[in-house]
Amino acid sequence: MLLGQSIFQSVLTRLKEEEKDDEEASPEGPDFRIRGLGAGFLTPDGRPAASEADAGSYLDYLYEWPASEPDAQTPQADTSPEAVKVEKPPEKPVMPAHLMRLTEEEIAEDLAISPKDSEASLNEKRRQFAKLNHPDRIEPEFRDNATVRMKTANLLIDRAISSLYWR
Repeated sequence: MLLGQSIFQSVLTRLKEEEKDDEEASPEGPDFRIRGLGAGFLTPDGRPAASEADAGSYLDYLYEWPASEPDAQTPQADTSPEAVKVEKPPEKPVMPAHLMRLTEEEIAEDLAISPKDSEASLNEKRRQFAKLNHPDRIEPEFRDNATVRMKTANLLIDRAISSLYWR
């Protein structure tokens, strides 16, 4: 405690004294400006706080924005049959061949799990398999197959890891 006051009370007293000093220093009245944020605010007399150069830079780019409605002077697009290009509908994605392999044997063959694999190598095989087969990385039409492949691969890898500890 300083002079019979807590630290908090002494800080409040000092802030009140500084506030009184600031009021005596500015006889014009209250200042409505926000200090440190000059750009884009108005001064007390209503003028923009930003300089004219700042406003000019902003307005320079407005004319480049496309108009919402075409001008009457703008030439219209050529709609003759020769000029009109027919857009093809987007092609349906083709299912990758590996997504058709859904049996445990086929997936085990893709994983190439061997008895010599360590836990680290099995986890790396899981990551590599997921890069190609995870449902979030596959087209929506093929996600069911990818889900089956990931579930089966995770099951096979988990079995292989648990067998490491029972040898």
